[in-house]
Amino acid sequence: MTEKPRPRKKNRLTATRPPRSPRHTPAKPVRKSPPPAPTEDAPELLYGRHAVLSALESGRPCNRIWVIPSLRYDPRFHQRLNEAKQQGAVIDTVTPERLDQLCQRGRHQGIAMQVAAYNYWSLEDLLAKAATVNQPVLLAADGITDPQNLGAMIRTAEALGMQGVIIPQRRAVGITATVAKAAAGALEYLPVARVVNLNQALETLKQAGYWIYGLSERGAVPLPKITFDRPTVFVVGSEGEGISLQTQKHCDEMVAIPLAGRTPSLNASVAVGIALYEISCQRSPAWDLTQESPT
Repeated sequence: MTEKPRPRKKNRLTATRPPRSPRHTPAKPVRKSPPPAPTEDAPELLYGRHAVLSALESGRPCNRIWVIPSLRYDPRFHQRLNEAKQQGAVIDTVTPERLDQLCQRGRHQGIAMQVAAYNYWSLEDLLAKAATVNQPVLLAADGITDPQNLGAMIRTAEALGMQGVIIPQRRAVGITATVAKAAAGALEYLPVARVVNLNQALETLKQAGYWIYGLSERGAVPLPKITFDRPTVFVVGSEGEGISLQTQKHCDEMVAIPLAGRTPSLNASVAVGIALYEISCQRSPAWDLTQESPT
């Protein structure tokens, strides 16, 4: 008995799938190259009334000045701005919002100016200028990276009649717009030298007859116990780190400021102010407000 052939299965109509949409892979973010580092002779922006007015009074060359309308004809600035204009500076009267953009929300107080980069003194020129004063005092900043601190130190040093400041090139802040703003115009009158190697600079100062004091909360000698009767250099370190061990080896004495409270240390710029004021009191009794005036 022969098998009957099986009927063929009819082809089923297969449903056609819609074409797949191509995968959209998220685009990788394009990394922008960082802006080029400013060169030593790149123009800088000074802002703040004290900083700008001091720069104008000292005759520092400037390219452009931005000022709000209420300050343009202010008696403190009017003549100085006209003199700068006669020397080729462009005076722009702008809104406070425009100054906010220029100064990146810095506290500009209504005026800003574009000046050439700070012209550092050489150590040799600084020593020559300091030699014109009897028993000069210099400040050396070791590893200060906070521009507000450095500016405050410069302001204090100039206000108390010191002869100059020395900073290292590496691992420390230089003279920037923020430093100039914090210095409140003192940079126009107090020379700042920038050295490649601070320790070598301290040895050069020793050969020139300076005595090197390092400020540290662990110093062996209390500050009031020292008689400052020779050319002096105060070395101050950054907060937290302090003066590096290598730099401490180049100090003649490590000095401590006596503290009566529980706070173990002081802000670097505050410590500098106390130390420099102690020198001022010793060398000029008129500075010592604790002494009774002669009757």
